[in-house]
Amino acid sequence: MSQGKDIACEVHDLKVSYDNKPVLWGIDFDVPKGVLAGIVGPNGSGKTTLLNTILGLKKPDRGYAKVFGEQIEDIRKKVSYVPQRDTVDWDFPATVFEVVLMGRYGQLGLFKSPKKSDKEIAMKSLEKVGMEKFSKRQISELSGGQQQRVFIARSLAQQAELFFLDEPFAGVDAASEESIIALMKDMVKEGKTLIVVHHDLNSVQDYFEYLILLNLRLISAGPTNEVFTEENLSKTYGGQLTILSRIAEATGRKTKA
Repeated sequence: MSQGKDIACEVHDLKVSYDNKPVLWGIDFDVPKGVLAGIVGPNGSGKTTLLNTILGLKKPDRGYAKVFGEQIEDIRKKVSYVPQRDTVDWDFPATVFEVVLMGRYGQLGLFKSPKKSDKEIAMKSLEKVGMEKFSKRQISELSGGQQQRVFIARSLAQQAELFFLDEPFAGVDAASEESIIALMKDMVKEGKTLIVVHHDLNSVQDYFEYLILLNLRLISAGPTNEVFTEENLSKTYGGQLTILSRIAEATGRKTKA
């Protein structure tokens, strides 16, 4: 285990149910500060449920999750969440700049309007993701990759320390994925911590330095070079034969490297 002061997110003995049916149990891991961490597992393995529980959106039956050693309610301003794109209504009438400026609202008092400094932070956040030229464009007019970058800019405007991203590469093209992962790695260099739900086994080793393998139970968690093994992946994906060939290919890349 890491020392407490070095931990961004701690999950201990977590059990979560829906309609009295357990969907997660025995979940126990730490994510150290300043890493790009991946949560990987098959569909229905509880990845989004795990995020929702850590974020305080779902109450566990047992156990707890802490962020920087505190309850999420006491430290929410330091935490940002980018949901799956398909859960967002992209037809809402807002410009790119307005969406990013929303990231400042948590820092403002009730009924207070954004100041000049808030607007400057929002524009700098857009610049970081390369979307400043689109600031006046309606969010609905953007491509999937551009929308994803705008949502990351909104998180940056929040000036959070820990970022949760649920399938950020789903539905984006290869060029957008490349720019988004480069942005994420830059955020880590600046001392941020990112925890990302991800599904593509072939990019795990290139993207993440820390890995959580999940399938209702925790299979393994730790540095990617220790966790990302054929044995652990077989436990994670079980008898899904279409996946097993990808496991062999993915772990084969590691052994050849």
